[in-house]
Amino acid sequence: MSLTKQHVAMARTLGVAIVVTLGLGACATYDDDFARVNTRLDQLDTRVQGAAQSAESANQSAQQANQRLDQLEGRVQQLETAPGRKPRG
Repeated sequence: MSLTKQHVAMARTLGVAIVVTLGLGACATYDDDFARVNTRLDQLDTRVQGAAQSAESANQSAQQANQRLDQLEGRVQQLETAPGRKPRG
């Protein structure tokens, strides 16, 4: 059985259709993968922003504590250098 030009053209068309279908199917798979990766990145970004806010809050609290310690330091030094008291009695 010899192939006619019509059969060759039909086989070529089917071959191209199969290749295109497989190619588009692979792209759809990658689209799903990209969507999952993007969702994961969004979740991580939210967690990082939350951690950054917590760190900023902790930094502010630490700065306030340091200011209070600086204020107390002068009073402690004053008490340490004050002359000793004589006990009553």
